[in-house]
Amino acid sequence: MKIQILEKKDKEIKFLLEGVTPSFANELRRIMMIEVPTMTIEYIDFKKNDSVLNDEIIANRLGQVPLTFDKKAYDLNATCKCEGKGCSRCQVKMVLKKKGPGMVYSGDLKSRAKDVQPVFDKIPIVELFEEENLEFEATAQLGLGKEHIKWQGGIVGYKPKLVKEVAKKDENEETKYMEDSFVFNVESVSGYSPEELVLTAAGILEDKMSEFSKNLKKLK
Repeated sequence: MKIQILEKKDKEIKFLLEGVTPSFANELRRIMMIEVPTMTIEYIDFKKNDSVLNDEIIANRLGQVPLTFDKKAYDLNATCKCEGKGCSRCQVKMVLKKKGPGMVYSGDLKSRAKDVQPVFDKIPIVELFEEENLEFEATAQLGLGKEHIKWQGGIVGYKPKLVKEVAKKDENEETKYMEDSFVFNVESVSGYSPEELVLTAAGILEDKMSEFSKNLKKLK
């Protein structure tokens, strides 16, 4: 297996993966999108909401705000030692209090953990007019994209590598696809850099293969 980085940006990476099967490439893509744990808001306790949008719509918008987080500091709620009751290892409180007029942005969220912050500060949530107030306490936690799209790690696509060959007789170009080489385009839409997203997904895939191997030996 060989990996070659073709293009790299702040939130995107393009790379060539060689020496793998189509099923391997597809599984890597799937894991990057829906099995890498990411952090976002899950619960909201509204204190005041005088805006034109009801609580449910604002909650939906807030749930789509990606958050940064220390990858080693938090556990999934289902596997945390608190057994899902909620603690500092699996939940982070965030508050917002703002009075109009003005637009409420994702950057107005105040987190009680320094490492948990909106990835983008200027995501619009709702506009407040004169004398309107928005105040709430939110709970952010880890989740997986296969549970809800708001926890999706990234937007990932791939395609077989194209190879152009020149026929010896008529010198016409012939385009062929290589079945063991794939070009990946990865855009992070979470608190991961694109490199972290790829490496984390690769680690999850490796753990899956190891677990499968162990279970297979039990059948012998």
